[in-house]
Amino acid sequence: MRPETLLSDLVAFPTVAGRPNGALIDYVQTYLSDHGLASTVVEGEADRFNLFATIGPVDRSGYILSGHVDVVPAEEPEWQGDPFALRHVQDRLIGRGAVDMKGFVAAILSSVPDLMQLPLSRPIHIALSYDEEAGCRGVPYLIEELPTLCAPPLGCIVGEPSGMVPVLRHKGKATVKLTARGRPGHSSRPDLGRNAIHDLLPALLATAALPDQLQMSGRRHNAFEPPHSTVQIGTIHGGQAVNIIPDHVEALIEARAVPGDDPMDLLAPVLTTAQDNGAIAAEVVASYPALDLDEKAPLVSLLSSLTGTTPLAAVSFGTEAGLFQAAGIPSIICGPGDISRAHKPEEYIAVSELRAARELAIALGHAMTE
Repeated sequence: MRPETLLSDLVAFPTVAGRPNGALIDYVQTYLSDHGLASTVVEGEADRFNLFATIGPVDRSGYILSGHVDVVPAEEPEWQGDPFALRHVQDRLIGRGAVDMKGFVAAILSSVPDLMQLPLSRPIHIALSYDEEAGCRGVPYLIEELPTLCAPPLGCIVGEPSGMVPVLRHKGKATVKLTARGRPGHSSRPDLGRNAIHDLLPALLATAALPDQLQMSGRRHNAFEPPHSTVQIGTIHGGQAVNIIPDHVEALIEARAVPGDDPMDLLAPVLTTAQDNGAIAAEVVASYPALDLDEKAPLVSLLSSLTGTTPLAAVSFGTEAGLFQAAGIPSIICGPGDISRAHKPEEYIAVSELRAARELAIALGHAMTE
């Protein structure tokens, strides 16, 4: 099946992060079975699933081709058509998830019949995950099961959009939600209530002090822009009206960490301040480590050879590659399209980019026959 057809089918599943994805996983499992390839479904949180399949000898170490099948919401009014119905306009395939990253998944699936015909001496694995867009929540369930699914992999290629240029590094990330609960009342009698926003202020002030500290004295890594870890308050929601004592407020706080920094450690002053206030509850919404692949790693030379490009030192966005690396699997980013098109209305991937990703998978297969 052509990658364009597969992409159209995949986009039609509205697998927004946090929602069930079983119908898409069933579709992929049926497609693989129709081509004689068995697969394993790894359940995670309720109604959401990962999938793993192996082409070639299961008792030998090989390479993982990894992609997530969830997408961000598509509620922007600027869409010129149904975001979950792929449109082909000139060389562009337009739809939610087309470039981030159902395009890569479609390209890999379209290569399966070709890979099945090759006398592979090492396996190629397909790993599909859920809720990457919600903080890489699904792939840890799959990584935990890998020892029962395959021999220790030689490496993992995460197909996030990079223009088919291998990428060696990205920052880690953690998001925490702080919630404070007070006691409502008329603002003319603050002595009879408790202001939740006021309770949250010390934790917010602790957060606001961190960016300058990290910029002045934090760990440096010049492959990144900015070349240091960062922290920010992303959202605050609370209160009902100016004349009502607010009884509820919540804030989302994010840390992005250069390799060598743990994003949760960056948030330690915030969490300590929150814990010292009995009115504040803290919840870790998401956390994943940085990716930091050595330029001399065999995976780097392999991808450089397959793509004919010079690797890029780092990108600003995060991926599941850091989690695979933390599990002891050398990992690299290399996928079709441009990340600047992701999370926007009229998201698209070019047909030529889609086919280039397919050719990468087939080229990897030929490299595994040598």
